[in-house]
Amino acid sequence: MDDARVEFDINEWLKNYSIDPASIATPEAPAELIDCENDPESLTPALINSVLNPVVDAVAESSEAITRSSYFDTLQFLLKASSQIPAATLSKILDLIVSALSAQADVVHSDLESDDQYEQETIQHYKQLLEMYAFLLRWTILAVETRALEKPAAAPARGRGKGAKAKTGGVGDSNWDPSSQLQSALQTMSKVLKLKLVRIFVTTSERDTFIDLFARPVYHILENEARVKVTAIRMHCFRVLCIAIKHHGHGFGAQTAINQNISYFEHLAEPMAEFLRILAQEYDHPQLAEEVLRDLSTKEFNSNDLKGPKSFSTFLVKISEFCPHLVKNQAASLANLFDSESYTVRCALIEMCANIAVALIKKAAEEQVVYDDNSDQIVPFLETVEERFKDMNPYCRCRAIQMYTRLCDLDQFRDLENKYTTRRQLVARLASCCLQDKSSNVRRNAIKLLGKLVVTHPFSAVNNGKLSGQEWATSLERLQAQIDALQPPEELRGVPGAEGPTVDETLLQDATQVEAAPAPEPAHPQEMSEEERAAIIKKKEQEAANAAALEKLGCYKKVCEDALRFIDRIETSAEHVMPLLASKNKSEIIEAMDFFRVIKSYEISNATAGIRRMLRLIWTKGNSDEGKGVQTHLIECYKDLFFSPRTDLTANDAANSIAYAMVTLTYGTTPAELTSLEQLLSTMMKQGLVNDLVIQKLWQIYGYRNPAKPTSKTQRRGCIIVLGMLALADPNIIVKEMETCLKIGLGELGRRDLALARYTCIALRRISPPPGKMGTSTTPVVKLPNDHAVLVKLAAITDIESDSKEWFGVVEQAISAIYVLSKHPDVLCSEILRRKTKLVFAQQNARPASSHSAAEEHSQLASLVEEEQADATQVPTKKQNPAVALSQLLFIVGHVAIKQIVHLELCELEFKRRKAEKDKKTAPRESVAPSESASPVKKGRKKSAPKEKTPAPEEADELDLMAGTTEDDFTEAIALIRERELLYGPQSLLSNFGPLVSDICANNTSYNHPTLQAQAALCLAKLMCVSSEYCEGNLGLLLTILERSKDPVVRSNLVIALGDMAVCFNHLIDENTDFLYRRLNDGDTSVKRTCLMTLTFLILAGQVKVKGQLGEMAKCLEASDRKIADMARMFFTELATKDNAVYNQFVDMFSVLSADTGLDEEAFKRIVKFLSGFIEKDKHARQLASKLAARLPRAESERQWNDVAYTLGLLQHKDEEIQKLVSEGFKVVQTVA
Repeated sequence: MDDARVEFDINEWLKNYSIDPASIATPEAPAELIDCENDPESLTPALINSVLNPVVDAVAESSEAITRSSYFDTLQFLLKASSQIPAATLSKILDLIVSALSAQADVVHSDLESDDQYEQETIQHYKQLLEMYAFLLRWTILAVETRALEKPAAAPARGRGKGAKAKTGGVGDSNWDPSSQLQSALQTMSKVLKLKLVRIFVTTSERDTFIDLFARPVYHILENEARVKVTAIRMHCFRVLCIAIKHHGHGFGAQTAINQNISYFEHLAEPMAEFLRILAQEYDHPQLAEEVLRDLSTKEFNSNDLKGPKSFSTFLVKISEFCPHLVKNQAASLANLFDSESYTVRCALIEMCANIAVALIKKAAEEQVVYDDNSDQIVPFLETVEERFKDMNPYCRCRAIQMYTRLCDLDQFRDLENKYTTRRQLVARLASCCLQDKSSNVRRNAIKLLGKLVVTHPFSAVNNGKLSGQEWATSLERLQAQIDALQPPEELRGVPGAEGPTVDETLLQDATQVEAAPAPEPAHPQEMSEEERAAIIKKKEQEAANAAALEKLGCYKKVCEDALRFIDRIETSAEHVMPLLASKNKSEIIEAMDFFRVIKSYEISNATAGIRRMLRLIWTKGNSDEGKGVQTHLIECYKDLFFSPRTDLTANDAANSIAYAMVTLTYGTTPAELTSLEQLLSTMMKQGLVNDLVIQKLWQIYGYRNPAKPTSKTQRRGCIIVLGMLALADPNIIVKEMETCLKIGLGELGRRDLALARYTCIALRRISPPPGKMGTSTTPVVKLPNDHAVLVKLAAITDIESDSKEWFGVVEQAISAIYVLSKHPDVLCSEILRRKTKLVFAQQNARPASSHSAAEEHSQLASLVEEEQADATQVPTKKQNPAVALSQLLFIVGHVAIKQIVHLELCELEFKRRKAEKDKKTAPRESVAPSESASPVKKGRKKSAPKEKTPAPEEADELDLMAGTTEDDFTEAIALIRERELLYGPQSLLSNFGPLVSDICANNTSYNHPTLQAQAALCLAKLMCVSSEYCEGNLGLLLTILERSKDPVVRSNLVIALGDMAVCFNHLIDENTDFLYRRLNDGDTSVKRTCLMTLTFLILAGQVKVKGQLGEMAKCLEASDRKIADMARMFFTELATKDNAVYNQFVDMFSVLSADTGLDEEAFKRIVKFLSGFIEKDKHARQLASKLAARLPRAESERQWNDVAYTLGLLQHKDEEIQKLVSEGFKVVQTVA
């Protein structure tokens, strides 16, 4: 029994194995094992070792021992029970089979090399041994892999009970890693496959069967993703398959397996591409890759299949990266897949074409191949990528743009740019078109491509690589002049004929032929003299030199023309990128900022506009890090452009460069841009991005005074603007150079340049935190006495006699600075008002308007100001227009009134803050006694004229006197002062001007000066914001001016004033809001825009009630001015978030829009379509549809019926009766028509 040999037939064994491995009979296995066949739990390690060790010893002694039936069946039995035996046993079996097969391979190799002649029996014996070991190896590897895949599921069960160990026999499974054994097995397979198997396996079927015994377990190993990630195992698997394919005809089987692996195993897409690369490059067998690609080109994908296209796409991209020249041969057949519905497949094909183009470009650069237009292999692939810029799917468009961006990064592509310059122009045009794509991803990638085209432009040899259109145009003109000098234009060549254009050309030729004399024969060189020959030679040389120069200049000219076309395209694209700075997609905004940063560095003309537009992004807010990311990126862009000088500069030169760049940021800016720039620079200052040396340079420019070489006004203004912005973060910047500000900005230069004085006043305001931020700012609050030099200079600047409109801006900022810096701003402003009144009404005797207690202070202030005025007498002035002087007085009155309101509110806030702090520090029963130092004058100041007797929040002793007062009492006192004292108090200066302003506004024919009327209306509006009594008394006059004034500035100011009054005195304005809505139809765009902004604020803040006037705001959606239309869209988008506001007003808006015969039908449809988009609830849609459907029978015209029918079509009502009514109504209209 022990000496019985196995009669092994590989086909029979494989047949039984494929049916069920457990069905393979093992009659010669030891009886101990057979007894355990129906009781796997009895397979103990001791029992298994007792039967397995003899087999191991025998096979170790001779690999031919495997032919004994008892040994072979023992191994087969254990493999059938592989899931029950311990991992150590399975490991031992694998080692046994691998070592035995390796030894047998050595024997076969030795015998085959030593003697070519063998008996048939020896061949058959070797064949049987190899087949038996290969079969057992296949079985063992599959068992190992099955066990490995079952480990995660079996792991939790092993700790549940005592029987778990005995049942699974899996002791040590968690620590068992067969990777090294699998590597040994794969090495042995390669070793066997290197034998001359054709001599052992004569027929093809026999050899294929044997090869399949090795290939199947290799494919099974590759199906395990964890194994594929191990590079050593993956490479060994590839090596086995490569040898089988190259030397043993396994190509067809591998082709089928690869197709299946790509389709069903997503993790094998990249490894299969890598395998085909190794096979093609290292084993010189590209045929399989071509066959696989040919098969894949005919593949069709189900629209519901997501996994298949993804795996296929990954494979195609990788194989095109690894073997682009091989894929190129199959590109024509693969191109059919562009018709696939799967965008993933099309994306892969786009990337494939790009990879092939990259490879061809690199090859052309290395080999210096020059293609002509007919044989160029690169162009078709570039054209394919370009065509996909217009793909129907945004992902495909993105991929095409990304691939071209990658191409632009290639140095070789830039080297070949001379040939592909026209292609660059085409790509720039395509990318520019993509900037208007609906997909933000497409737009973002298009911006990135345009930026890359600029960075990699091929015109760096001229103009230092810059792309300034003006410089290139100048270069072109200069080249054309040089060309014209060497070669006259076409119209100047030859002898000009005297005949007119009506002469028959045939007659002209005939006459010329008759009259023409025969050309003289050229003389023979031997007949010429030396001088004639030298002259001819010189002439020929000159002509040759001219021809060479013309050719060179022609090339330069072509470069200039190409550059100008490219620059024009980039400038056009920049116009499209600019609106994208307001995109909702943060990454798109960042790309747009990078684009403008790039074109700014290359000096594209309209880059500055984009850089300025970027400033508003400093206000970007976001719930996540996106908003901060935009702000951070904006700061980085400005830092790179303006705060990063060349590295070769010294510290002093670098500071000069940065200071100059900062000043230029202020040139030509709007007030809104200056506000954003202020926020940006103060933020950068807080982050320490502006050093002290730069600030010192700015002060040097600002304080520079040299009559021989004066600095420009704009530069000096720019310096103080920037310094004022930086002072928001660090007020010490102004404090340290306060004297310079007084000498320059508020001195002689400031009186000559009022804009300089205005910005100096703004900078001085930065010494103290702005109102409203005093409690939150870490900067100490600075309050100065009224006799301080700064306040004296500020008061004196208001006395300048000038007819310039800039005077109003200077005085506005001077008074604002006084209210920020002064301890008693009301006292100082009272003195300013008195002096200005005396100047205006010099012929009248001005009566004193101050209390006796403050007379001494007034006289001191007057004397200080008189000294300042005496210093300024050297500046020659002309006599001032009386109407302008009165206008300036009214402006001061109005601005002081508004600032006094703010001052009162700040007093109230300061009182509440101090009272809250005192309540925290003191016990509830403690009362604070009045301060002994409080004088009766200060105490009485609270109860007298507001200009001199309003409480100053900075004086702790005065507020201490109010310690026992409740907050409500204090608030009522402040309200009483505002309502009755400021405009109607017996000792109030402002009370004298209320009737005067009303009289000037009411008698506009008597006071017909335009500036006077504008300032009077503005002053009237400001005074109306102070007192409700004054507002009620003059509201009719204000509305009349609003309706009848021809000055758009006056109308805009009054619209804003009405908005303020709506907040202050809502009960008065609520009934007159129609006057506000009428300005939406104003003929002036600025008034219309101002009105829309005001109404937007009032409605969204809930300050006014909407009574059907939203239809007028809806018309703004179709305004010709884009800013108005965008603002209206923003308004309705915000309104839609307020408790069904759009739904509640929809019918009223529809009525207004439909009744407006001046509104175009297409415009009506666009407006209604936009508004209906906010009706999201089905319930609301049904209710609106019912209300509108009732109007169909009452429609008096076809236009009215069409409006209702169109709106019903937009609402998702799903009401069959309404649909039927619409159909019937249309027939009625047809009959009437």
